[in-house]
Formats: sequence, C-alpha cells, structure tokens
Amino acid sequence: MKKVLMILIILISITIYTPILINDYIVLSTRNRIITTEESKTIKDVDCIIVLGAGIRKDGPSPLLEDRLIRGIELYNENISNKIIMSGDHGKSTYDEVNIMKDYAIEKGIPSKDIFMDHAGFSTYDSMYRAKNIFKAKKVIIVTQEYHLPRALFIAKKLGLDAYGVASEGNNYSGQKYRDIREFLARNKDFVKTIFKPKSKYLGDEIPLTSNGDITNDK
Repeated sequence: MKKVLMILIILISITIYTPILINDYIVLSTRNRIITTEESKTIKDVDCIIVLGAGIRKDGPSPLLEDRLIRGIELYNENISNKIIMSGDHGKSTYDEVNIMKDYAIEKGIPSKDIFMDHAGFSTYDSMYRAKNIFKAKKVIIVTQEYHLPRALFIAKKLGLDAYGVASEGNNYSGQKYRDIREFLARNKDFVKTIFKPKSKYLGDEIPLTSNGDITNDK
C-alpha cells in the first residue's frame, strides 16, 4: 500500500511540476534575447520586423495590437530593418487583422511595398513557421507584449530563426490575468509542438522579403 501511495505521489508531483518547469525554462532560456529599442540598433542584417497580431475593433486595432504596431513602426523608422511582416488572423472575410495592421502602418508613413501581410498567422507557431518557410526570413526582430515574447522567441529558435524580441509598451490590459494563464498553458503546448515541428496548416507559394510587399495585398 505504501509503495502504491509513493508512486501516486510521484505521479502527482510530476503532473504538477513539469508544466511549471517547462514554463520557467522557456522564460529563462530566452531572457537574453529580449532587448530594448536602443539595443536593437546594434543588431545587424535584420531581415524583417515581425509584428504579431492581436484583437481588432470595428474602427481599428485593439489597444493591445496598437501598442505592438507603434513599436514595430518605431523600429522601422530607426532603420532596424526596412521590411515588416504583419502576421495575424485573416481566416474569415469578416475578421481581418492584417489589413488593419497594414493600413495603420501606411497611415503612419510606412511605404506599402515594405509591408508584407501574413494572412495565415493564426498562432504564434504559425507566424514563426511561415516567417521562415514562406517569407524566407533568417534573422528577425519580433514585436509583441513582454509576457508573450518568451514563447515567440522559443518557437523561433526551435524553428531555426535567429530572433530577438522587443517588447511593446504596456502589459496591464483589461483581462491580463486571463492572458497570463493562457500564456502559461500555451508555453507548455508549444514546447511539445516544437519537438515535432509540424508544418503550418496553410503554406502556399514562397514570398521572399526581397520582393515587394504589395504582392501580399488582397484588396
């Protein structure tokens, strides 16, 4: 009976602590890849800036997404890279993150030809996979909120991207506690996913960043 109880305790401990250890590993292993805007100026030969999508509203980006866009535009204007990938969810005609993201950047003075839209960036994994395999990126700077950067950078590294992350302003949005819990679970999910490295569900033709971003336009 004692032996059975001991085995049960061990199994319960593994179940509880393994997700915590995975979460901590992802955070710690990517810490030195999270840099400031100023530090990003020392990174040479960056193929593109990747701005990851988030929620949108009828009149434009959500506050979460707008902060990401502001930071991505700042990096572009600092000449960190002359190409931006707007990667987000455009799975339905009624929901289109990427065109809103591109329109926002154009309104801020970014040339349309320098903005590539990844219409199938349905998840962080998809965004990183497609950046490497569709857009042929090798060295990138990822822009998202600080809580999200460790997972994005971890996936990028496992998929073979030389990636750095610059956090957007703001990290205390409405519903942030829910996002923190969701992120904890997503880190564990993507830890397993990067072991097997499945192809992104939607691929298509290659769109190298040496081309014109307008070829990704669908309007």
